[in-house]
Amino acid sequence: MINTIIFDFGDIFINLDKQATINGLKKLGLSDWNEDLSQLNVQFEKGQISRENFLLGIQKQIPNASIDEILEAWNAILLDFPLYRLEFVQKLSKKYRLFLLSNTDSIHIDTFEQENGVSFYSDFYQCFERVYFSYEMGMRKPDAEIYTYLIKKYDLSEKRTLFVDDKKENTDAAQLLGLHVWNLQVGQEDVVDLFDKKII
Repeated sequence: MINTIIFDFGDIFINLDKQATINGLKKLGLSDWNEDLSQLNVQFEKGQISRENFLLGIQKQIPNASIDEILEAWNAILLDFPLYRLEFVQKLSKKYRLFLLSNTDSIHIDTFEQENGVSFYSDFYQCFERVYFSYEMGMRKPDAEIYTYLIKKYDLSEKRTLFVDDKKENTDAAQLLGLHVWNLQVGQEDVVDLFDKKII
């Protein structure tokens, strides 16, 4: 019997348009998303580099773009957070131990909080026993250490814990550690369908 659920954030609760950021950067002169940018993104999501150095790292690839333009393109990924998902997780929090575990960066979280307001994001965060963002932890999914950290710190039973994420590499890594998983298919499934999945 599941008693704990660990949720991803992006495309689980808040809707994302990943292509919008790529398109925005291309309009600013980026020829293609490349390995250097991928590494820069991983470093930023692990909190290994500052916001300033991250933005300057992108600017090196598109020198004619301003930092403000790059910021706007970077935040284009963030769409809406439907109220019905907040209401769903509020109800869920009365019956289960909930955790939020997201690969993200300080720019996206600051923007999400500013755009949605204190009342909304506070109500959301309060649904969870703890909210974990990769940039604060120095770890990111799908590395095993990020899952084992939560399991050990909160004495979670793998057999009684469900992990929900839209990226298969992340759910595969959790499954290897013995967690139950739901690899949510974005656009075909919604987090509020959880009980229809007969997982819990």
